[in-house]
Order: sequence, then C-alpha cells, then structure tokens
Amino acid sequence: MAARDLLIDHERGRLASPVQADLEGHLQSCPACADEAAASLALSRALEQRLPQHPAPIALKRRLATQWSGGSAPRRRVVSLRRLLIPGLATALLVLGLIAAGVFPWSSGRADPLALLASEAVNDHLRVLERARPLDVESGAIHQVRPWFAGKVDFAPAVSFPGDADFPLRGGTVERFLDRQAAVLVYARRLHTVSLLVFRADGLAGLAGITAHADAPEIRTVRGFHVALWRAGELGYALVSDVDSGELRALAPRFLPAR
Repeated sequence: MAARDLLIDHERGRLASPVQADLEGHLQSCPACADEAAASLALSRALEQRLPQHPAPIALKRRLATQWSGGSAPRRRVVSLRRLLIPGLATALLVLGLIAAGVFPWSSGRADPLALLASEAVNDHLRVLERARPLDVESGAIHQVRPWFAGKVDFAPAVSFPGDADFPLRGGTVERFLDRQAAVLVYARRLHTVSLLVFRADGLAGLAGITAHADAPEIRTVRGFHVALWRAGELGYALVSDVDSGELRALAPRFLPAR
C-alpha cells in the first residue's frame, strides 16, 4: 500500500504501532510524501475547525446503512475524492480555494502567517498532554534530555535553560510540526505544563523575515493558550502554555544562549 493511502489513518491514530513507525520513518526520508502529509493535515484541520456541521439526511443514512450491512443494494467500488485531490496541482487548487473562501485562519482579515505556526504549536502541546506517557525521556537534567534528541531530529536543539525552581524541567519528546520534526522540551509551572518546541525554520513563511528573538518574542493566543514565537539562526522556537502571557514572555529570555 502506498504511503499516501495511509495518511488519513495516520492523522486519526488508527494505524498499528509498527505501521505507524514505518510511515513516520518514510515521511522523514521522502519530501514528496511529507509534503502530501502536511497538506492533508492542514486541510483536515481547516475543514474540522471552520466548516459548518450539518446532520446527514435520513435518506443518506439509510443508503449508507444498506451498503455497510451488505444489503441488496448494488455495491460499487467507491473512489475516495480526497485521494484524488491530495496529489500535486489538485491539492494546491483546493487549498487556494479554501483560502479565498476564508477557511484558513490566516485568510480572514489581515494576513498573519505566524497564526498558523501558533495553532500548530498548540496542537503539538495538546498531543503531548493527551498521551498516556507524555514524555519519552523523563529527567530534570538538561544534559540528559538534550543528548536524547540525537538521531531523532535532524538538528541539534539549541536549548541551554536547565529549568529552575519556578519552571522545573520534566523531560522531552518528539512531535510532528507541520512538515517537519520538532524537539519538545517540557517544563512545569505549578500545575501548568509549558512546552518548548524547537524546529528547523527554513521554508516557514511566518519565520522567514521575523526579527523576534527570545528577549522580545511574538505572542499569539490560540484557543486559550499563549504562544511565544521567535527565531535564532536556522531554528524556530515556540513556547506554549496556558499560563499568563506575561509569565510566558518573561520566561522566553531564559532560553537565550549564555553570554
């Protein structure tokens, strides 16, 4: 089965663990499939969050029930429209149409490409929190957590803040950030969780010309979560939590390299 045939089940977490691991490995080594996965994920989230939901007509429910139950209605091989739309030009045309219709969050009002990055950072933060085991490496020592990422992401996370009494380090994990991998370091603030995502900045429109740095990050608020965004060289950073935005802004400079 082609990798693109598994993308929807991958998004929904329906793949068996070995298949999931194989697919994620393939996406890391195949730019074409990674692009399709990113387009598919962006489309799914836009449709789920922005399009109105309507109940299916009774006639449609009955027809589907007949087909699924193996009734007398003639069975046809259904070709997934989604699979026809994802590849190549069709995906680009569809996404452009959704942007024109105001489906994507950055398409309404003033364009804000950082809003997409902030939204994805919140999604990753929530995915970490929803896991049965949120952290792959559990440690309060930065010199144990940072080396763990070697071989799991294709860059060295430049994070020097070891945590302190106010924001103790809990550990780290890896998450998918749009079309690339992100190193995630998790800190705590009383009963709150603070996630720092570190990822390659190349190719991300929101970070291309950004002048924000850790001591003056860009702040966005998404679904009640605050996100501090900045760039340092080739890496982008997103600090996410439901703590007060002032606390998050004050925390960001602690990630500046030691001088």
